[in-house]
Amino acid sequence: MTKVDIFSGFLGAGKTTLIKKLIEEAYRGEKLVLIENEFGEIGVDGMFMQEAGIEVTEMNSGCICCSLVGDFGKALKEVLTRFSPDRILVEPSGVGKLSDVILAVQNVDSSLIKLNGLTTVVDAKKSKMYMKNFGEFFNNQVEYANCIILSRTEELPEEKIAQCISMLREYNQEATIISTPWNQLEGKQILEAIEQRNTLKTELEILSQQTKMHDKHKHREGGCGHEHHHEHGECSCGHEHHHEHGECSCGHEHHHEHGECGCGHEHHHEHGECGCGHEHHHAEDVFTSWGTETARVFSREALEQALTALNDSAAYGLILRAKGALASKDGQWLYFDYVPEETNIRIGKPSVIGRLCVIGTRIDEQKLKTLFGVI
Repeated sequence: MTKVDIFSGFLGAGKTTLIKKLIEEAYRGEKLVLIENEFGEIGVDGMFMQEAGIEVTEMNSGCICCSLVGDFGKALKEVLTRFSPDRILVEPSGVGKLSDVILAVQNVDSSLIKLNGLTTVVDAKKSKMYMKNFGEFFNNQVEYANCIILSRTEELPEEKIAQCISMLREYNQEATIISTPWNQLEGKQILEAIEQRNTLKTELEILSQQTKMHDKHKHREGGCGHEHHHEHGECSCGHEHHHEHGECSCGHEHHHEHGECGCGHEHHHEHGECGCGHEHHHAEDVFTSWGTETARVFSREALEQALTALNDSAAYGLILRAKGALASKDGQWLYFDYVPEETNIRIGKPSVIGRLCVIGTRIDEQKLKTLFGVI
């Protein structure tokens, strides 16, 4: 059976960087396939992953929340047939809803796949801003995750990280949260958290079992002198616990019906509206993207200036993410990532042609073309 790991996360959170780390340090020996869904017409992440020798299937026809369910099921079945992988890594668009991706996977034959890790990567430096301005998408990714991995924590003081975790806990009380900087962790440690191994809950369960074994040993020796009756559904504390279908170890009953999620709250999803009575938008109603291929040769300085200019929202719109690979004047290739007020440019392998992609709200395509000289 093929495991399916989903890596959600808002624009620029670091999903691709995390996946590459796991491929190098945790998935060795496994046959992997990566499925991506880029928002917009131009896919860029595929180039990064192909460098690592990973099969990439890109679906660029539309945003994840309005077109993925149908396309994804077909793509997933094709991947299973063609490659018979040990594990499929799914990297949705940064503006996609994790709940939609989960539903898409669940609609595929469950005898062939196992929904494994539901991971959301959160930029700790920008979580408050994204939660405030794009909560419908950002919060959904947080709510449905079973593991939340914070990025860029090495750039923040302890109190800021604590504030970020506190905000996330308002939307998800149960998920494992990783706050340690990634360069201090091995990929295998991260994978254990994703797969709910070596977690606080696991440690508590082990401690509980050890305590029970200790008590049992004492009772056999007659150490306490009291008679203890342990019936089915009763624990060593002497309280009776009834565990029926749909009830978890905490003793609370959970009814999982169609349209209800793992949090135990019923959600009625009508077209464009959920049970809370609030209207829900598709990503295409809020975000726009512009992408292009270009043979233009850039200097590092010119590219840095163009990316810095993207911070001017009055001129170009609110740019949330930009990324690409462009030829440089010294014969090397410049791979870049941009999120508000932050730019990363690095040297990468040559591509068949330069690409760049910009995502944001109210973006001015014509001004972007002028900025990057691709009129």
